Amino acid sequence: MALSEFEIKKIEKAANAFLNKRRPPVHIRNELDIGWRLEKQSVYIYETRPVWNSPNEYHDLDMAKATFILAQGKWKIFWMRQDLKWHGYEPNMYVKTIEQVFAVIDHDEYACFFG
Repeated sequence: MALSEFEIKKIEKAANAFLNKRRPPVHIRNELDIGWRLEKQSVYIYETRPVWNSPNEYHDLDMAKATFILAQGKWKIFWMRQDLKWHGYEPNMYVKTIEQVFAVIDHDEYACFFG
């Protein structure tokens, strides 16, 4: 089941508040920036950088993912390990609200998202 329009607006509001707090200064955003996207029931936070040998091209690297589990009414938080697979974020894998998702990622207790 897809997220409702209300839930999507709530996600947008929380994600934009997170980005306003976490994005790098304007003068370096062409070299490093972060963003977010929504795919089905998952919110992704990614880092974007220019390709090393083609500075006019950019690539995105996913750092965090949160998936809404409808049956449980919870969000599950994941982080991308060196093996390029998603792993549950052990210190705080499940939270109730999207705001809590962004708070956990922002706090980054074990430096899994922002190293």
